[in-house]
This record gives sequence, C-alpha cells and structure tokens, in this order.
Amino acid sequence: MNGSARQVAAGDSRRATIREVAALAGVSTATVSRVLNRNYPVAQATRDRVEGAMRELGYVVNAHARALAGTSNRTVGIIVSEIVDPFFAYIARGVEREAARTGRLCLVCCTQGDAKRELAFVDLLHEQRADVVVLVGGSVVDRAYTAELTRRAEELHAGGSSLVLCGRPSLGGRVPAAAVEYDNEGGAFAITDHLLTQGHRRILYLGGPPAVSTTLDRVAGYRRALELRGVTPDAGLVHTGAFSRGFGYRRTTELLAGGLDFTAIFAANDIVAAGAAQALEEAGVRIPEDVSLVGYDDVPVAQEMRPRLTTVHIPLEEMGRQAVRLATPGDDGDDGDDAWRAPTTGVHRLGTHIVVRDSVAPPKATRSRRTRSA
Repeated sequence: MNGSARQVAAGDSRRATIREVAALAGVSTATVSRVLNRNYPVAQATRDRVEGAMRELGYVVNAHARALAGTSNRTVGIIVSEIVDPFFAYIARGVEREAARTGRLCLVCCTQGDAKRELAFVDLLHEQRADVVVLVGGSVVDRAYTAELTRRAEELHAGGSSLVLCGRPSLGGRVPAAAVEYDNEGGAFAITDHLLTQGHRRILYLGGPPAVSTTLDRVAGYRRALELRGVTPDAGLVHTGAFSRGFGYRRTTELLAGGLDFTAIFAANDIVAAGAAQALEEAGVRIPEDVSLVGYDDVPVAQEMRPRLTTVHIPLEEMGRQAVRLATPGDDGDDGDDAWRAPTTGVHRLGTHIVVRDSVAPPKATRSRRTRSA
C-alpha cells in the first residue's frame, strides 16, 4: 500500500483521485478512464488491478465531472405519465432490468400527463448526459409537439445519446429515434370482434384521453371491427375521458342512470374496467349475465377481478427491455468501443393477443333465441 492508499485508509475525509487510483494500480490515468467509461478494450488483468485499487482507495466516480467532460453517465432516463399505473410500471421494470444488466442506472421522471413536462424532462436528461431517454406511453397528437420532440431527438443524437419511443408512434425514418410499438389497433380490433362473435352489437367503448395516440388507435380498431361485421358505429357509444378507475366508475354510473342501451363494455384498459365493474355491481347488473366486460393491457387486476376479466395482453416488460436493447446495440456489459454508434432508428413491433377469461357471454336476447331453438 503506497502513501496515498495509507492516507485514505487511515480515514482522510478527502476523496481519492483518479491519479491515485492509477498510481496504485501501476497504470496510466487514461487506462483508468477506459475502465470507468468502458469505451475502449482493456485487458482483464489490468481491469482487475484498476478495480482493486478503486476499492482499496474508496474511489467514487464524479458524475458531474464526467458530464462536463462530455462522457456518458451510463444512465437510462425513463419518462412516464403516471408511475403507479401498472402499464407504465411494468414497462419501467423492463427498462430498469435491461439497464442494470448492462451496468446502467435508471432515472424515472413522471409527467402526470403534461406534454410540456415531458419535453422538459427530455431536456433535463440530456443535460445529465443520459445514454438513453425512453418515452413511455401514448403521445399527444399535435404537430407543434411532434416538431419539438423531433428537435430534441436530433440534439440527443448529436450529443451521443438516443431517444426511444415506447408504446407510441415513430417520429419517422429520418429522425434519429427508435420506437418499440405493440399492435395497439389490432388488439382493439380483436377484442371487439370477440364481443361481436358472441352476438353483441351495442358495445360501449369507455375511457382514454381523446387526443392521445393510444386512445385513437384503440377506437380505430373498435370501429374497424364493427364495420367489417356490418355494424354501423354509434358515436353515442364512444365515451373517452381518462385511463383511470375513477373515470370508469363515474361514467358507467352516469350511463346506467341515463338508460343508455348497451350489452357489452370495451374498457380502454383494465383499470377503467375495474371501475366499470364496481359501478355495474352497485347497480345490480351482473357480469357477464347482464353485461359483458373486456379490458386492455392484461395487468394483474384483470385476474384479481371476479369474474376474471377477458382482456388484451401486451408484453409490457419485454417492451421496456427492447427499448434499451435498441438504443445500445451489441452492448452486453462487456468491453467494447461504443464511443460512436449509428443513429438509432426504426420500429420494433411486438404482438398482442386476447386472453379469454370469464367476463364475456352472449347477450340475453341471443341466449333466449338459442334456448328456444334448442
């Protein structure tokens, strides 16, 4: 142990420096930097000596200094609308697990549905030199917003970072941003068609902010299924609003009180479905005997409801993992030259499928006709 190491070990309150680490390991400061930044191949024996010296000296990386020097902080920023919503939480878990596998730290930002806060968080994460910024969930359908996000994607790429859109539409092939999508409209089409094949024609669509891409795609799939089965879509059966349990409960209560005629509810997500189910129960309406109910996302509440909810499964955690993989191609946590990489672009699409449980049955009139014909 040299003098510097003995001084630090003896309880000196000052922080060890990179020069002291290099001296103790018998290497140059450039080699220590390469070990820290993982941006150049280093022999395993040399890496072991450097890491041993860091442990002995209690060396801590100065993240702010690295950022000022233009070096990545090996972090992944996740921007979500609502952190307690299972849709966002499971995607975030996938991002965090993949980031941890490659030695990166995650920073989670919550916008509470505010598009301006979303853009502000992108700026903040850029300032923090995050390797990857992952935007999760539907986007506001607005030309000015898209232009602002496109500009930020270009700025991130120019600074050596990547923007990945997760669960929202791509910004286009020329923008240096990748996208991980799922077949949102296809899932809505399939679940609506499932209700139609059971004999339902008066299907209430319930929930989701009207100007968000997720809602627009699900309503489009719902309408396309109706039209292909020869059912004219009724605007009076489409009630958008929010992706919340409270909205599902309040709007279902209001529609039941107003006497709206429907035999099935397609809830925009499983949380909305849980609220609708509570309203139906309080009104004495049985599921599925009186009204069938389906959801979207396949989060745990779908299996916890009674009856268990028929819904659309999205591979949420895998979407999060893929978002990090797209932005860090070939990075498995081992040494490699990632000082430069090509623009991260393109779209990776994952499939959806229906999970049939207990919340759907033919409407009463159809069941009566079948009984008489038997």
